[in-house]
Amino acid sequence: MRDFAARLIAWQQIHGRHDLPWQNTHDPYAIWVSEIMLQQTQVSAVIPYYTRFMASFPDIAALAAAHEDAVLEHWSGLGYYSRARNLHAAAQYIIAQHEGRFPQQIEQIEALPGIGRSTAAAIACFAFGQRHAILDGNVKRVLARVFGIAGWPGQTVVEKRMWALAESLLPQEASITAYTQGIMDLGATLCTRSQPRCAACPFADACVAHVEQRISELPSPKPRKTIPEKRTVMLLLLSGDEILLEKRPPTGIWGGLWSLPEADETANLPELARQRFGCAKAELAPALPPFSHTFSHFRLEITPQPVWVEKTGMAEQGDRAWLAIEDALGAALPAPVRKLLKKLAAEKPLKFAGKQV
Repeated sequence: MRDFAARLIAWQQIHGRHDLPWQNTHDPYAIWVSEIMLQQTQVSAVIPYYTRFMASFPDIAALAAAHEDAVLEHWSGLGYYSRARNLHAAAQYIIAQHEGRFPQQIEQIEALPGIGRSTAAAIACFAFGQRHAILDGNVKRVLARVFGIAGWPGQTVVEKRMWALAESLLPQEASITAYTQGIMDLGATLCTRSQPRCAACPFADACVAHVEQRISELPSPKPRKTIPEKRTVMLLLLSGDEILLEKRPPTGIWGGLWSLPEADETANLPELARQRFGCAKAELAPALPPFSHTFSHFRLEITPQPVWVEKTGMAEQGDRAWLAIEDALGAALPAPVRKLLKKLAAEKPLKFAGKQV
């Protein structure tokens, strides 16, 4: 399709998105933050987080100087928290290695923590007008359907073919920004996973998936695997009107976030509370209804377990904090923990085993 770029640019200029908070600027910092937030997250979910994040950390220096807890708190609920940690680490790297100026060379951009080939290309395009192909999930779906590329896009041979195609379709530099924004917009607003709006698409007459009625087949889905299940007990250690939060290790699931202590469902929880946390007394209350939280590679079944404790004599530690439930909601929390604490806050006064907060 020789006129692919021309069709796309013409469509974008009329029907594309032009008023998103991170558009109409060439500030690489603002563009970088938006691109990281948009990884695996929809625009509608990103906008309020982006606005708040930029208000608190308006430039690279402010982000680099911030404490990691503050960065994670602004990310709380957005998911994939390694993005926030990488963003913070990259800001500090830019201060140390690039004198606080965002690098312009594509190789230097891609070398920053949390930035891959496609994200680096998007930043270089929107901030510096450079001519590079992008290949995020939306773009893969557009290319698979328009050009009839079968196979799961995550497969190396298929992805390699898509990169070659994406490079071959690029217009000249003068039009690269509109083109790049256009292919993102097309995938996000018309060529969606389900119920694509083919009638409004500028490629409807030439799209292989549309012409051959293969829209539901392309792109080919990821081969299904059984999602393993894990189980945990989240301890609601309550003392007076306070609850105990515990900071998780810096890497791994919910790395660096404040969460509820966890235990195996077979553990003697009152004894564990006394030994692990040094509680003077610990009294088990009836468990709250269990619920599940799904990650990309497993499903976690969570049983919330209230335990009334007397914290007399408990040693203060930097990775533990006693907070009123309302104050705890201001911490950097994983989404299921925030959901649980909001429920508790809404149900106050709490009554378990004859006790009340």
